[in-house]
Amino acid sequence: MRKTKTMDGNTAASYVSYAFSEVAAIFPITPSSPMAEHVDEWSASGKKNIFGYPLKVVEMQSEGGAAGALHGSLQSGALTTTYTSSQGLLLMLPNMYKIAGELLPCVINVAARAIATSSLSIFGDHQDVMSARETGFAMLCSSSVQEVMDLSPVSYLATLKSRIPFINFFDGFRTSHEIQKIEVIEEDELKGLVDYKYIDDFRKRSLNPDHPVTRGTAQNPDIYFQTREAVNKYYEDVPEIVEEYMSKITKLTGREYHCFDYYGAHDADRIIVSMGSVNDVIEETIDYLNENKQKVGLIKVRLYRPFDTKKLLSCIPETATKIAVLDRTKEPGSSGEPLYLDVLQAVYKQNRNIKVVGGRFGLGSKDPTPKHIAAIYDNLALDEPKNNFTIGIIDDVTSLSLAPLNIDVKIEGLTSCKFWGLGSDGTVGANKSAIKIIGDHTEMYAQGYFDYDSKKSGGITVSYLRFGKEPIKSHYLIDSADFIACHNQSYVYKYNVLDGLKENGKFLLNTFWNKEELNERLPAEMKRYIAENNIEFYTIDAVKIAREVGLGGRINMVMQTAFFKIANIIPIEDAIKYLKDAVVTSYSKKGENIVRMNHDAIDTALSSIQKISVPNEWNNAIDEKLKVKDDYPEFIKEIVKPMTKLEGNNIPISTFIKNNMQDGTFMHGTTSYEKRGIAVNVPEWIPENCIQCNQCAFVCPHSTIRAFLLNNDELEKAPEGFKHIAPKGIKSEENLHYTIGVSPLDCTGCGNCALVCPAPGKALIMKSQDSQHNQIEPWNYAVEKVIKKNPMNKFTLKGSQFERPLLEYNGACAGCGETPYAKLVTQLFGDRMMIANATGCSSIWAASTPASAYTVNKNGHGPAWANSLFEDNAEFGYGMYLGVKAIRERLANNVKMALDNDIDDEVKEVLKEWLDNKDVGDSSRERAQKVINILENYDNEFSKIILQDKEFLVKRSQWIFGGDGWAYDIGYGGLDHVLASGENINVLVFDTEIYSNTGGQSSKATPLSAIAKFAASGKRTKKKDLGLMAMTYGYVYVAQVSMGADKNQTLKAITEAEKYDGPSLIIAYSTCISHGIKIGMANTPDEEKKAVECGYWHLYRYNPELKESDKNPFILDSKAPKGDFREFLMGEIRYSSLAKAYPEKADELFALTEKYANDRYRTYKRLSDEFNL
Repeated sequence: MRKTKTMDGNTAASYVSYAFSEVAAIFPITPSSPMAEHVDEWSASGKKNIFGYPLKVVEMQSEGGAAGALHGSLQSGALTTTYTSSQGLLLMLPNMYKIAGELLPCVINVAARAIATSSLSIFGDHQDVMSARETGFAMLCSSSVQEVMDLSPVSYLATLKSRIPFINFFDGFRTSHEIQKIEVIEEDELKGLVDYKYIDDFRKRSLNPDHPVTRGTAQNPDIYFQTREAVNKYYEDVPEIVEEYMSKITKLTGREYHCFDYYGAHDADRIIVSMGSVNDVIEETIDYLNENKQKVGLIKVRLYRPFDTKKLLSCIPETATKIAVLDRTKEPGSSGEPLYLDVLQAVYKQNRNIKVVGGRFGLGSKDPTPKHIAAIYDNLALDEPKNNFTIGIIDDVTSLSLAPLNIDVKIEGLTSCKFWGLGSDGTVGANKSAIKIIGDHTEMYAQGYFDYDSKKSGGITVSYLRFGKEPIKSHYLIDSADFIACHNQSYVYKYNVLDGLKENGKFLLNTFWNKEELNERLPAEMKRYIAENNIEFYTIDAVKIAREVGLGGRINMVMQTAFFKIANIIPIEDAIKYLKDAVVTSYSKKGENIVRMNHDAIDTALSSIQKISVPNEWNNAIDEKLKVKDDYPEFIKEIVKPMTKLEGNNIPISTFIKNNMQDGTFMHGTTSYEKRGIAVNVPEWIPENCIQCNQCAFVCPHSTIRAFLLNNDELEKAPEGFKHIAPKGIKSEENLHYTIGVSPLDCTGCGNCALVCPAPGKALIMKSQDSQHNQIEPWNYAVEKVIKKNPMNKFTLKGSQFERPLLEYNGACAGCGETPYAKLVTQLFGDRMMIANATGCSSIWAASTPASAYTVNKNGHGPAWANSLFEDNAEFGYGMYLGVKAIRERLANNVKMALDNDIDDEVKEVLKEWLDNKDVGDSSRERAQKVINILENYDNEFSKIILQDKEFLVKRSQWIFGGDGWAYDIGYGGLDHVLASGENINVLVFDTEIYSNTGGQSSKATPLSAIAKFAASGKRTKKKDLGLMAMTYGYVYVAQVSMGADKNQTLKAITEAEKYDGPSLIIAYSTCISHGIKIGMANTPDEEKKAVECGYWHLYRYNPELKESDKNPFILDSKAPKGDFREFLMGEIRYSSLAKAYPEKADELFALTEKYANDRYRTYKRLSDEFNL
């Protein structure tokens, strides 16, 4: 019997690609990154391909770079591959035309994904691959994880024989990340399929000085056309070559594949043509419909390019009269989508009386269910079926959507389970482990799919697991579950977590509530559902167990144990054995202590599960009538609230149009309406201990702790429980009162504020969230009713925190090191900021619908924020600046013309003051308002002209935000150009030293020896010195900062950079959850401090203005290193894991890391002592 293994589509594709390839040029992009990560890990461990050597893996600076390296490597005669998705594939297009034109055999593996249009979507559809269909690449599509294993070899074999390069693609997320138990084709079997003649021929054609040729010539009109037509025969041969290798795979596996495959009734009258993961869903639906006396079928498209019309037509039953073609893409302005047009043309050529209609589905991973598929067949039954239809959405504007049919496709013997988790609590990891345990140790088939929101580690996750005795075709979310677990008790108030739980099903809740508290606190609707549907109800306090055994907030092992005990899918004794074995495999590199703690968690969990006896009165439970706030803006009520409840699928198109979302515009500040309540513990302010330093507010990553000043009237109206003390060190004409407000429902519970508090006895103590709910109303009052007062200089540490942060409640991880910097910038300049934000963590925590974290002040002013792409952010921000500059220059010219004319002295004085200070940020808004006030009451031709541009009177503060992956790698060329421009633009780089957003891949900011994805054996080159490179221009303000190490230096650098009349670059050391900080994310300011103290990170400011007064422009703010460098490295898993995995290399690499850090400090010290640039 063939060996089976549980894996996802990315793993299957990388397994095959590793076998057939000699070189891989890689760059991270979701959802294809895991393919590159796998091959990098295998290469680092010495795994051999079928040729007997480890794959050579090289990470490039961008997808365009990876395509260029792919092209060059192919020309040199090496079998080369790459992996990409979405925008990444689009960046490869120019090279793909070249590769195809030069008949270079290769495979690009694509986890097909949506393209960023009016918004970014990281989720799956076919928009990217459809954008590449004209490049000349052949395109082979797999519908499932098993098909990825079976058909990927066909791409690698067919490209060698045909000389046509291939895109080997499958659905992003739905196939790339879905875990399935599949049969594995062994490497020796793959090796047996290779005809080495074609490899030899390929090598002989490669560039070689022993037999040199010229390639890539410039051709004139006389021959270019003919040479393009000269390749036709190669494309004509591809379908038969693909069929040949598919037949060989069939001989090996018993699974039959063709360029087009038919499934369904032999005498079907209605058929669907489609490709991708939807095929299996259609098969499920066909089985149901045909059992219910219908005659329907499916043609599965496997080889999409070249499109073989004859092979397609041979699959259409003679009885077919109507065809619906499904496209997982949208081409605005076209008469139809690509696959539809291909099929339409084929049927037209055959001159058969068949009606062909097309439809769109599944954009952005909106996976259809059998109910949607049945609606398509129902549409085909009409005399005039609807064309250009859509499924899965409600189109109440153009009326193109088909309503789903209420059918129930029951799969016998299938157990369906659903898990509600919080990002980073380990739920997803636990479920992946559970699938592999059941899939790899039993005869059962297993499937897992994981649904995420776009937030970072604090977002919601829903895991969907299915187990059965037959291969599982249900590639859609579970809507009818046998078991549901809720891993975060706050979800019972926010989501309908029991939705779809079957009668007599099982429900597990992680909670610290006892039986009496459950009766008091569970919503009545939930109690009724449990009672009416005879649900077996269990609880466990996983948080308590995890903390007691030393695992902190990682509850995964506790909940996984409880799942195996309650669900009873396999004998519990076997499950515990497999669980403990998996712990050893997964965590042994992290130390025996970690293994022991996880084993303790398993044992404790077994005895801690509580079965709840459901009282009869739950059948009639009624919630107390609570006052519900409903005076929300329409946008919040109609868009944000439904999305927050996970009901966004039900929002009709008309609602988006009504709320002006056609172009992707989203309301600012929607995070203030979320109130997620995800923290277990939140800070309690102890007024009598407080020294009023405001450091807690300064370091808070989510703006959930703030300093306020109230006057007597405001204090008198404050709600019950409002704490306050007399202010210290503040001069004011009115009597003021000081308070520290905490938002229990917005706090993520990182604890940074409590740890940074320098007060004797601590003025902040972490307490359970429940215990602090009496501070909800005081917080709301302070934020909504208290007028901002700041009698201090806002450019001081304490004074800055009386300014309202215009970045609040963002979606970053608890303890994030990036957000405090961005928040501080908004406090200083937010009311006049423009922000261009590179795609990455900082764009995701800022603006992942429905959460928009940048907000406005009481006057409606705030940072205007936009994201273009990853690679072009510097140019995008530069363009913003240039557009505003052009209008302001016109405005200044109009003001000059007005001053040259006969106008009143009072008007002249106001206009002159504005003109003289046009480019000065301080008090710019006040001067602008003076101009508006006086001109609106001055009837003059120039008044009207100037007021047309009144919104440009304020000096804008242009900022460009992004991470190190952008600044050091993919966007470096653009960043360099913008800095070189000399224009007054500010750049803030959040340096986490990895590609944080895509999962922690290595960048040129990653220091030597750090383990990261794409650097599985530790990075072997030193960190790029971006700041020193920028300094060579001599006119760029440059600073390196670390907030936890020196808050005042950070503040000073940001202030100086914005004030400087020229380009500025601030590189901010930003701790990240991917660093694996052993003391946890509650200590991120301290970790930043340690980094500076030991000389790992250095603080400096380079201010070109100082040269004008003959001062040294370079100021080294770091002191000589005094901390233990090695101790700092060992405090982060990204370094300590190297010592465990590669002990023979670790000491040498660590020594080099320290040497390079010391070298860098010496360079800075020399610049500080004798600057001569």
